Amino acid sequence: MWGEIGETFFYLALELSTLFIIISFAIHALQSFIPYEKIERFLSGRNRGIAATGAIVFAFVTPFCSCSTIPLIVNMLKKKMPFGIVMIFLFASPVLDPTIITLMGVILGWKVALLYTILTILFSVVLGFMLEALGLEKSVKNVVLMGYVEREKRFEWRAAWNETIGLMKSVLPYLLIGAAVGVIIQGAVPTVWIATTFGKDSWWLVPVAAVIGIPLYIRLASMIPISQILIMKGMALGPVMALMIASAGASLPEVILLKSIFRVNLVIIFVSSVITMATLSGFIFYIFG
Repeated sequence: MWGEIGETFFYLALELSTLFIIISFAIHALQSFIPYEKIERFLSGRNRGIAATGAIVFAFVTPFCSCSTIPLIVNMLKKKMPFGIVMIFLFASPVLDPTIITLMGVILGWKVALLYTILTILFSVVLGFMLEALGLEKSVKNVVLMGYVEREKRFEWRAAWNETIGLMKSVLPYLLIGAAVGVIIQGAVPTVWIATTFGKDSWWLVPVAAVIGIPLYIRLASMIPISQILIMKGMALGPVMALMIASAGASLPEVILLKSIFRVNLVIIFVSSVITMATLSGFIFYIFG
């Protein structure tokens, strides 16, 4: 059995790594042509619909994890961008990684990837404007976070390749962990047990998975191969996606960083909003998945 598990792990890890490098290189090359200055002007514009669209586009073309989003958030606040637009970007940036969404489409199916993208965009916009309407801008501290440097983007194949390799080095451990856990589940955990314990009747797993996802800080790169195996064995799609969205949308390290720029009430509301987004999205996947 362990020989089979080792062979499956090798091919799965090779497939994921190859896909990640190809997709990531293409994304980094395309980023060289993106007019970031124009997007920033859209973000600061008076038309809120256009500004929200700009925030989503900016989130999509700047694939950050939840922690590395924070310096850019501080920079946006320093530029006096509308609070609701900044919050839309904060919600959307970690969950709208184009490389991971493409991997999701290849591994879990394009229907899942499309629904995931639509739901995360919708909830990011609604939650961002809702927090602004509640007047929570006053809960932002007057701080400056050092270390953020804006870079001029030019088309360079070598730069795109170097960025791809750098990203791959940071993500590879999560891909390997996810592949390892996935193949162990595939080979060692009984299908019947997963299907009966975590199947369609276990609706309560959706909110539980959303809450668990926050402190675990499971990268989407790890969750995709694990999710593929769990779904193949009969686990409901809802709790899997709730765990994905919650772990990507917020994390314990990010919450600590947010505490340096947000007051406690806004940090709590942000975390609660991510859990709500993950739970509601999970239930939608649970019903239609």
